[in-house]
Amino acid sequence: MHELSIAMSIVEMAEEYAAKEQARAVLEMDIEVGELSGVVIPALEFAMEEAVSGTLCEEAKWKITLIPGEVQCRTCGYKFPSSSLFVECPHCKQAGVDLLRGDEMRLRSLVVE
Repeated sequence: MHELSIAMSIVEMAEEYAAKEQARAVLEMDIEVGELSGVVIPALEFAMEEAVSGTLCEEAKWKITLIPGEVQCRTCGYKFPSSSLFVECPHCKQAGVDLLRGDEMRLRSLVVE
């Protein structure tokens, strides 16, 4: 489950920031995950429960926001939302797209005390 290593990295980044700010605790974490990132959200949520245990993030409320996927047809240039990279263009019916957004994963914001 690579979601556990992702969750542990998120907690590590949050703790590093909290230490830099001389904070006693992390109160909130806002996490963004792209729909096409390969991250399974329920698995990440479960992993976060484990990763925060015994850390400055233990009492933090965290929110995971899904970033929708968007692709562009390599043939006609049409941009459209998609939850897959293996999709036919709805405009020209050709296969082959480039990813525009939806593969990102970031710790968007923190609230510390």
